Amino acid sequence: MPRYIIERNVGHVSMAELEAVSRRSIEVLDTMEGVVWIKSYVSEAEGKVFCEYDAPSPEAIREHARLAGLPADNISEVKMEISPDMFR
Repeated sequence: MPRYIIERNVGHVSMAELEAVSRRSIEVLDTMEGVVWIKSYVSEAEGKVFCEYDAPSPEAIREHARLAGLPADNISEVKMEISPDMFR
């Protein structure tokens, strides 16, 4: 299954707003086959959230975003994952 990083421009959001949108996202994910939220990173300074997902296609990511009412401003497929341990 391909892995994607999704950039979401959300502005400055509160923890309550992040919780509400996360719950809505999970509700939508429960109705979709093959789309899995791995984790997200929040950048308060940039007003962005970077999300890691497994999904069959970018179109599936866009559909999830549409149904959940989330932005999906940039979707990048991850071709390889590297870590420092690989080079020690």
